Amino acid sequence: MPLCYTLRTVTMRNHYRHFLFILLFWVAGAASLLAQKHTISGYVSDAQSGERLIGATVVDRRSGQGTTTNTYGFFSLTLPADSVYLSVAYIGYQSDGFLFKLAQNQTFNIGLKESALLKEVEIVAEKYERIEDRAQMSRIDIPIMQIKRVPALLGEVDVLKALQLLPGVSGGGEGQSGLYVRGGGPDQNLILLDGVPVYNASHLFGFFSVFNADAIKDVTLTKGGFPARYGGRLSSVIEINMKEGNENELHGEGSIGIISSKLTLEGPIKKGRSSFIVSGRRTYIDILARPLIKRALEEEGSEGSFGYYFYDLNAKANYRFSEKDRLYLSFYGGSDKFYSNIIEKYGEQPSYENEINAGLGWGNLISALRWNHVFSPKLFANTTLTYSQYRFNTKAENGDRRYENKVLTSEDFISIKYLNGINDWAAKIDFDYAPNPKHLIKFGASAIAHQFNPGKFNVKFIATDNNQNYNFTLNQPEESAGEFAAYGEDDYKVTSRLRLNYGLHFSAFTPKGKAYFSLQPRFNVRYLLNQGWALKGGFSTMRQYINLLTNENLSLPTDLWLPSTDIIKPQDSWQAAIGVAKTFADEYEFSVEGYYKEMKNVLSFREGSSLFQFSNWEGRVTQGDGTAYGAEFFVQKKKGKFSGWIGYTLSWAWRQFDDLNFGKKYPYKFDRRHDFEIVGTYKLTDRIQMSGTWVFSTGNAVTFPTSSYLGQGTNLGYVDFLDHTPERNNFRFPSYNRLDFGIDFKKQKRRYERTWSVGAYNAYSRKNPFFLYLDSTYEYDPVTGRSTEKKNLKQVSLFPIIPYISWAFKF
Repeated sequence: MPLCYTLRTVTMRNHYRHFLFILLFWVAGAASLLAQKHTISGYVSDAQSGERLIGATVVDRRSGQGTTTNTYGFFSLTLPADSVYLSVAYIGYQSDGFLFKLAQNQTFNIGLKESALLKEVEIVAEKYERIEDRAQMSRIDIPIMQIKRVPALLGEVDVLKALQLLPGVSGGGEGQSGLYVRGGGPDQNLILLDGVPVYNASHLFGFFSVFNADAIKDVTLTKGGFPARYGGRLSSVIEINMKEGNENELHGEGSIGIISSKLTLEGPIKKGRSSFIVSGRRTYIDILARPLIKRALEEEGSEGSFGYYFYDLNAKANYRFSEKDRLYLSFYGGSDKFYSNIIEKYGEQPSYENEINAGLGWGNLISALRWNHVFSPKLFANTTLTYSQYRFNTKAENGDRRYENKVLTSEDFISIKYLNGINDWAAKIDFDYAPNPKHLIKFGASAIAHQFNPGKFNVKFIATDNNQNYNFTLNQPEESAGEFAAYGEDDYKVTSRLRLNYGLHFSAFTPKGKAYFSLQPRFNVRYLLNQGWALKGGFSTMRQYINLLTNENLSLPTDLWLPSTDIIKPQDSWQAAIGVAKTFADEYEFSVEGYYKEMKNVLSFREGSSLFQFSNWEGRVTQGDGTAYGAEFFVQKKKGKFSGWIGYTLSWAWRQFDDLNFGKKYPYKFDRRHDFEIVGTYKLTDRIQMSGTWVFSTGNAVTFPTSSYLGQGTNLGYVDFLDHTPERNNFRFPSYNRLDFGIDFKKQKRRYERTWSVGAYNAYSRKNPFFLYLDSTYEYDPVTGRSTEKKNLKQVSLFPIIPYISWAFKF
């Protein structure tokens, strides 16, 4: 063998050995570096009650790396092996800090103590996740204590009415709790109570919401820039989380108001390991008025009763089996009931009796079983099984009876009953994976089995004199469908200035004889400019498979939830937004956002169609497009003696249907050009606190005829004056404005704290429009001898100034 070849071979072998040595050294070094990183994980909770804190900030002050707790108070932070100064903070609580050497994975369960307006400790604002820190935009968090201080109709604290005071959100009308977000309809809001959808969120035809604030821990509204984990609705996500209960001591609170009373009890089942909370609310006008109603009926020669009430019951229990496993069971049941039973008797021999029996009832039933499991310090999972039910039923009965010697000799009886509703059974699993401080990855899947009852009429008729007995049912067939979803998203801190939240949401829907599929990209970006300003942008696509048939006027319980079918297509939307955000003086959050949204396949009744018809519902509706765009301004202060917010919205909302308004686009009923809100609370002393709100908004759009003409009326051969309406929603309600105020007087007793609350809704008694109508008057002309019809537009107002007073206690 030649010498040169031998030398080359030896040289190549040496190079190979050197390369292998360097590679092994690099791998060993990388492994060593990886081995030098450890994970700090655990939970952040209220030190006194054990209640988990959502969105608490956990930061290593030395490296600047940090994270926030999830919905269950869990956090995970991976750092290099080194000295760590771990700082934990949450608004309204004293911050806490820990200095230690990180040499292995460590678990911290951290309890924070409530702060008395920062007197006991100075909270460093940098420890909080400011509005400019997060990539997600169009999200607003409202502390529940701030909501409970907002003055409300008849003193009834109302979560949804507080959300109406935010930019981009409109209410349905005077006193109502409906939500219309960025030009969307009420069915386009995904309202979640402990992760379970709520289909009807109102009591008393929309004047009060179903959520008892005493049982609620946290409220978050998302109007756009939706993370990939959300789906199923087009316009907003409202997350409402119930309290978990005090796991150390028994506590309670309650109140007695003008129309209702509330009582909440919470405490440990097994101290330090499990807890419960039970909260109930009921109106009692029917009970108070019962003696007066009875006396009034007796004076009219009748007997019986009638009334109305609603109630709510929230319950929740949890048990910690180990540091890695916790089980939650939650329940909500609420119902509205109107009843009337009046009997009129007359005659002696024979005697007669007329009985009128009527009832109206609707309500929700919700339950959820959730299991938290920590697979590793970096991986957290939550598995949920849920059941949700909404039912509406009504009845009207009329019976005439004839008696001889107290023996029934004849009877005429008619009964009409109506029922509709929806049932959901669902399962889902969600994972939070934090591989390092730059990434927080969320992924999961869900499945829902829907069962829809579009409406069932039962008619019963008895006439004993004619031997007639009819009993028949008119109903549309029940609909069943499956809904499936899977998602993945990543919150990625690219650099100290650039942060992204991006993901993908997949969904499928399988009604009878059809299958729909959708892939929805989501993207949010934040870039930090100079002087702490953040530039944000967001884009999201959404799909909605279930629809609400509504009359667009009152939030009536008769509204029907129905699925997409082979005829009715799913609703789709895309939304883009851009804005800036900044925190001033460590206390004031400021943001301005502009948005544009397009919606496809939104529903409306065809001309001449309505809810109560026996024809197939698919033939009574039409589908079209919607467009909404505008700008929102928001300033919020969450802590200190004074707190509150100012919001302003400039917006446009349109609808277009080929079958309506001659195919031309028209303003949506809740298109409001201007919306302005001021909300503030101020703590004068430890015993006295004041609060107030002022709102102004452009009036709703409404349709009225502009002229009349002679034409052939509904009766053939007759000529009559017919109304001419050139286009839909061609008039506006007068503008709406209102001032509310309230004062709380607190006093610490030996065993409990009591609070007297007084205030007024619509303090300067503004006559805001509830609805408008055309009233006809006739003027006689003595010259011609004829009467001329004159139509006037008149306004009906609902609420003048309404004072309230309530007494509350807490122990």
